[in-house]
Amino acid sequence: MEKVLVACRAGVGSSLMLKVKLNEVKNEENWPIQVEHTSLDELDSFDGKVVVCLSDVAEELTKSGNYADKKIVGIKSIINKNEIKTKVGKALEEAEIIK
Repeated sequence: MEKVLVACRAGVGSSLMLKVKLNEVKNEENWPIQVEHTSLDELDSFDGKVVVCLSDVAEELTKSGNYADKKIVGIKSIINKNEIKTKVGKALEEAEIIK
């Protein structure tokens, strides 16, 4: 089972709420993933392929160029399950976790 990391600046607020919604989508779609959440400080030690965060954080991570080996997914609305399903699903396909 592949790990997907949900990250935010502090690792307690938005990442926890986004983790809950992503787990709901994961269960509905039967995605073979384990969802974890943390602060950005722990991102360097994450060995999975997909990182999910809010759009502004995703933009910063992408611009930094430090995580080119990961699919960085930016979510605008934590409660929009359709956005989560579409964007994370695409990243999982690109990372060859689902087909």
